Amino acid sequence: METFDLYDAQRCPTGETMLRGTPTPPHRYRLVIHISIFNTQGQLLIQQRQTFKDDWSNMWDLSVGGSVTSGETSQTGAERELEEELGVIADLQDTVPAASIAFRGGFDDHYILIRDLDLSELHLQYEEVQAAKWASKEEILSMIDDGRFIPYHKALIELLFFLRDHQGTHTHGWQPPKT
Repeated sequence: METFDLYDAQRCPTGETMLRGTPTPPHRYRLVIHISIFNTQGQLLIQQRQTFKDDWSNMWDLSVGGSVTSGETSQTGAERELEEELGVIADLQDTVPAASIAFRGGFDDHYILIRDLDLSELHLQYEEVQAAKWASKEEILSMIDDGRFIPYHKALIELLFFLRDHQGTHTHGWQPPKT
């Protein structure tokens, strides 16, 4: 049975854990990760979830996603999920998430990688993933509209595509006002 470490609202570990499938206790939070892998043509690698998955079965999703298990950091959890789901090895130890988004019950760290992966060389985890392909932003937004992609807010997809080419929240050349 998988367990997850619990955190307080400041993202500090509480020393408590919870079992997969149980509700997150009030005022406690867990970590999940997503990895968006872009190729140099600006397409996002998306995966189709297995037909027998309890949640979002048969739907398309971001490149990788999953829960950080007890004892893992956000980075080690992301490395593990990436290797498990796609067979891709990456060292994320010195990588900070491109974005961290709070949700009811946790924090969702989003990592962005730029890699020209050969789809035929991916090792898809049978229990999780049935297919993978490269997709443009427009194709993903259309897939959300017609119910084939997990119904993320379209603004999230727009943000991920923006963040692949940008770091931080300021525009290039921004200068603080002179006082």
